[in-house]
Order: sequence, then C-alpha cells, then structure tokens
Amino acid sequence: MKLVTLLPADQYVVVNKTILTEIDKKNLIHLYEPIIGFGAVSFYLTLWSDLDRLEIMSRDFTHHHLMSILKCSLDAIKQSREALEAVGLMKTYFKEGDINSYVYELYSPLSASEFFNNPILNIVLYNNVGDEEYNYLKKMYRKVNIDLKDYEDITKPMNEVFEPTSMPVVEARSRETLPLNIESDIDFDLIVSSIPKGILNEKAINKRMKELIINLAFIYDLDTLKMVELIRASLNERGGIDRDTLRKNARKYYQFKSGNLPTLVYRTQPEYLKTPTGDASRKGRIIGVFENTSPYDFLKSKYHGANPTSRDLKLLEVLMIDLELNPAVVNVLIDYVLKKNNNKLSVNYVETIAGQWKRAGVKTAREAMELAEKEHKKMQKSSDKKVAKNIKEAPVPVWFDKNLEKAEISDEEAKELEELLKI
Repeated sequence: MKLVTLLPADQYVVVNKTILTEIDKKNLIHLYEPIIGFGAVSFYLTLWSDLDRLEIMSRDFTHHHLMSILKCSLDAIKQSREALEAVGLMKTYFKEGDINSYVYELYSPLSASEFFNNPILNIVLYNNVGDEEYNYLKKMYRKVNIDLKDYEDITKPMNEVFEPTSMPVVEARSRETLPLNIESDIDFDLIVSSIPKGILNEKAINKRMKELIINLAFIYDLDTLKMVELIRASLNERGGIDRDTLRKNARKYYQFKSGNLPTLVYRTQPEYLKTPTGDASRKGRIIGVFENTSPYDFLKSKYHGANPTSRDLKLLEVLMIDLELNPAVVNVLIDYVLKKNNNKLSVNYVETIAGQWKRAGVKTAREAMELAEKEHKKMQKSSDKKVAKNIKEAPVPVWFDKNLEKAEISDEEAKELEELLKI
C-alpha cells in the first residue's frame, strides 16, 4: 500500500454510490459510532453535506475545508477516513499531481439485521460496549412479530390496482454497501485434506462458511492448522460445521491463549437490577457487596488478594458468557458453592446450580440468595432424618436468614460477615 502524505491543499471530490435514509443515520450512531468513534461519524456526515442538492457528487474541495469544518488536524481526518474504510462505509481513490487529488465514494451502513449477523462488526461492537448495552441495542432493533393466524391476507397485487403501461426504464441510484475486505492466509485446501472425507461433509465449506472462517481467523489471529483443530471440534453428526459452536470455540481458544479476559468479568451489576439504597441491615449490606463488586474482584477476595487460578477464571467466563448470568448472581453463586462445597469450585457442581438459576430466570442478588436458601431447606427436608441425626449439618453462607436474624451471632459468623463486607 502506497504511503501518501495528506496536505491541506490536497483536493477531494465526494461521489455518492448509495442512498442514506434516516434509519441509516440512526444505525451510524447506535451501531457504528461505538466502533469508529464520533470523529469518523462526523467526517462521514460532513462528506454527505458536501454533496450537491441531488446528492450525486460534490464540487472540488480542499482538505483545509474539512479542517475548518471539523475543527481537527489532518492526522485526525486521515484516521477517521481509514476507520470508515475499514468498516465498509467509504472507498478512497488517489491521484498524484502538482496538487494531489482524492475521490471519496460513500456507501450505506449495514441494516441492523446485517450488522448483528456480521461476524466481525457484531463481535467488535459487543467488546466495545459490553453486555448490558449490547443486549439493549439488540432489543431496540428486534423484529416485531404479530400473531396473524386468525387473520386473512387481503393485500392487493399491483396488477389488480394499476393498468400496465409502457414507460422508459430509468436507472436510479440504489442502496449499496461495501463488504469488509480482509486478506486471509487461510488455506482451505489444507483444511479439507486434513479432515477425513468420512468426517467432514464435502459441502460443509461453502462460500458462506469460508467467509465465517476468514472472519474468525482475522478476529482471533488463527492460522490454518489451528482452524482445522477448531473445525474438528465444531462438526455435527451430519459432517457439517456448526457455526455457533465454531464461533464459541474460536473465542474460547483466544481467551485461553492470550490470557485476556472478556470485559464482562470486570463488570458489576447493572444499575437497574440493583436494590434501592438505604438498607442498612446486615443482609442489605451483603447484597450491596454482591452488587457493587465485579466477579473477578469477588473471586480474588476469596484468594485473599492473590490472583485466581486460570481454571476458576475460565469458570467465571462460562457463567457470564455462555449462561449469561448477571455479575451479582455470579458472586452469590461463588459464595454459596465455596461454603457448601468445602471451599472448592467444582465445575460440575457450579454449572448444575447455575443452570437451575438460569432456567429460573434469576437476575438479582436477592433472588439468587432466596433461591439458594429455598433449595437448601428443601434438601434438608427431603433427607432421611435418621441418617441426618448422625451427620454434622453442612455449613451454609453467612447471608442465610437464620444467621442474620439471630440476636447474637457466633464469633466465626461475625468474622465471616466482616470479611465479606470488607471487599
């Protein structure tokens, strides 16, 4: 790629290749801006404003014009341009001369459906805004489904409403988007030859699957041999490649290899799911700890300030990414299991309880605490009383009601409560 020095006197012309609707402008703000930044969005809209009244083409401008309008440097303009090019909103052409010339072609943003199904933009948006904002955006753009089973479709076709006429065909500007251009070193012939035909269906790696593999390789820095391994682990019983499983396996491999944790494990409970402030009771203070501490920091406190093991951190990822449990719920689960399971985070034990809480729709710390107590009491009642007499009662978390309702608590319980509140 040729290195070009951008100068204030360099000229540019804007060419419109598409149509920009009001919905497109909202998509720019909600979906693209968290990725490319407000400067790139302002640059994009400024180029649109440079177009003539018919929004076809602009007159010649200098880059000094952009510097004056955007109140920014040439470096910032160049960075904004490259960001727009990277996400498929713009193409740039350059011609060298006494005064260098540029042509900026503008393209439409993807629709919300196209964006959320794009394996790169979708993941980058999630990483940039976090779980809560991402889910809010998906709900905002969700498709409205109305039950029409009791209705009859009486929509008239065009030929029943209008008489056919002979009219000249006019070529009009249509809505155009750019695909993301990614240069890939993935060797698909090697992938096919590395997996026996009896295991991999020959039609599994089609054009759509190739695009996904290239995108995942780019996102997670995967070579061909590692991709072969991930594909093997993502095959279904028909020899096809499960797209969701492949995405999940690629994400997990990257997290394990790089040691980087998703931002989720550092997040605290969303504000709208926290309890109202003002509860100064012991239980209220404990709930405050669960709600205002990230799962990573909560788990670290159980290690007395040392970094948790990679195995336990991976378990946090499963709870928050795969099962989509809220941070405060994960904290309650950690505290509950450690107390009940002799200070061990057994994966099977944790995932069994987590699955139950997920199915029960547990969203808050209080709900998780109440369900844990309810299940504990149910287990006590169902156990054989004769056998139970000869077995020491299993320890329970300090936040169980029977501990907090006592007029006096034991020294051990007081110490545990004090440690929990110190986080």
